[in-house]
Amino acid sequence: MMKMTTMKMKERLEKELASAARTFRYDRDKDTLKVTEAGNSITLSIPQIIANWQENGEVAVEKIVYYVEEGLKASQANIDIRASLPNVYPVIRATSFPRKTKDDKALLVEDHTAETAIFYVVDVGSSYRFIEEDALSGTDVTLDDVRLAAFANLRTRATTMKKDTVSDNDYYFVRTNDGYDASRILNEPFLEEMRAKIEGEMVLAVPHQDVLIIADIRNNTGYDVLAHMTMDFFSSGLAPITSLPLVYNDGKLEPIFIMAKNRPKE
Repeated sequence: MMKMTTMKMKERLEKELASAARTFRYDRDKDTLKVTEAGNSITLSIPQIIANWQENGEVAVEKIVYYVEEGLKASQANIDIRASLPNVYPVIRATSFPRKTKDDKALLVEDHTAETAIFYVVDVGSSYRFIEEDALSGTDVTLDDVRLAAFANLRTRATTMKKDTVSDNDYYFVRTNDGYDASRILNEPFLEEMRAKIEGEMVLAVPHQDVLIIADIRNNTGYDVLAHMTMDFFSSGLAPITSLPLVYNDGKLEPIFIMAKNRPKE
């Protein structure tokens, strides 16, 4: 495979995403490319895209181009929040994720854990649009209405899993690639169902938006394996969330820091 440089990838992305209505701005210090259309923008981390390209080849670039095209299309649609309730969903993001749009409009967001926050979106087919607080203004729709609809809609989505066993510890991976894999950490009946079948400690991880890992930890090695797994996913995801796993106890989630070769201290 040829060597890919930042400038080569920048030029490649600009060529693939070229459109009369679109502008590009490259930030040399941060190695990012900002794509703007109709006042909406998406910022891409070029080193991260190169890393994905080295691992997955051309499909990595195709995925980014698709993500940008659909994201910009979605951000230009007006939201009728009442009519959109059948299509609202919760998405998990890092607590550091911006809570305002580029033009300073507050997004609809709620706290979740010390590491994660819940944002609300409207599904528009192959992408989704973050809901702004303004979308509720002048309507009789409340945050409670959005939350109830979003969580109910999430529960109707099929949750398929793959299982892997390492040193007597079981790991379940939810990777449906529907944009809401990490969000399934909010599906309480599903978590309770998993808790009932797990024999050891139940630990979850949401390293990026397209994966939820549920671990049945039965020995110290299990924590090490989960820590490495989570870090690998975290560094390769399009929308990284957190590399810290979360212990699930009595319906509550608590982030834990796993030291290599050590069980976390309670």
